[in-house]
Amino acid sequence: MRQELRFCTAADGTGLAYAVGGRGAPVVKAGHWLTHLERDWTSPVWRHWLEFLSGRSTVVRYDERGCGLSDRSDPELSLARWVGDLEAVVDAAGVDRFALLGMSQGGPTAIAYAARHPERVSRVVLYGTYGRGRLRRDPSPQAREEAAALVALTRAGWGGRNPAYRRMFTTLFVPGGSEEQMAWFDELQQVSSSPEQAARARAIRSELDVSDLAAGLDVPTLVLHARGDGLVPFEEGRRLASLIPGASFVPLESDNHILLADEPAWTAFTDEIAAFLGGPEGAASSAARSLAGLTSREREVLGLVARGQGNDEIADALVLSVRTVERHLSNVYAKLGLTGRGARAGAAARFVADAGR
Repeated sequence: MRQELRFCTAADGTGLAYAVGGRGAPVVKAGHWLTHLERDWTSPVWRHWLEFLSGRSTVVRYDERGCGLSDRSDPELSLARWVGDLEAVVDAAGVDRFALLGMSQGGPTAIAYAARHPERVSRVVLYGTYGRGRLRRDPSPQAREEAAALVALTRAGWGGRNPAYRRMFTTLFVPGGSEEQMAWFDELQQVSSSPEQAARARAIRSELDVSDLAAGLDVPTLVLHARGDGLVPFEEGRRLASLIPGASFVPLESDNHILLADEPAWTAFTDEIAAFLGGPEGAASSAARSLAGLTSREREVLGLVARGQGNDEIADALVLSVRTVERHLSNVYAKLGLTGRGARAGAAARFVADAGR
């Protein structure tokens, strides 16, 4: 993989670092806590994410203000500034219409941007995120005490030599990680931002609430959430999906906030994302009117269609949901230029003809 590092300036003068990599229709990843454009590119925690996304799309991602390679000179932190930073990066990268990925703390930013610029966002993917911050969903005295303790712990131990403080956060993000992955994430916390910036970002995000914006979204949206997520409760992900008109919700069987490459939930995640983003606007090339333009999974599905199997049978054979099979077939029809009632038979016939060559 290769990426190109670039820089731009936000409306208030804050310098932002962003990267562009991959090939295909654009996907923009909203900035969130704990990123570093250079280190993430080769990391044991994020590399499989970037390989998957850049293998099928042109990926634009950035370090949020105060983080990674972006300006760390005590920038103002607020939802309005985070949305403004996303606007600045999108304009600098020159992408007019794109799919928007909001994960973890980047979810509220993605929702607010999509609500403000629906004409520029073709689809929204939300993973492991929320509509309400920690203290908005639970304003009890105990919750406030716990939140204050985490902020204080960040300020006190984030920048020290002893990784024990940071390991507590690491176990929330990747409890199923190997020692190598956990050690890498321990270090990421220290190099990605200062203790003060990390504490401020955490405190501000705990008070966010974009529920009203989510309820007004008019963009096709896919929401995915791990059942055992220790950082953002599963119920909050389900609630968010229920707020967004027409949104699809996919539960994933994992305890990790950041899905790891060797767990079944990662395969389920990539299948759902590929199916959701693979429609006419998400296809890498509108010229792909032959089977050569299909992904390996789409060819598998089409091969079973050619054998006369129904969607339920295909779902069982490939261990997918029926909805995912339907999405794969929709992508196949779009790539082959087939519409109407005869699309399924036409695609199957084309598969058989190709196999006979």
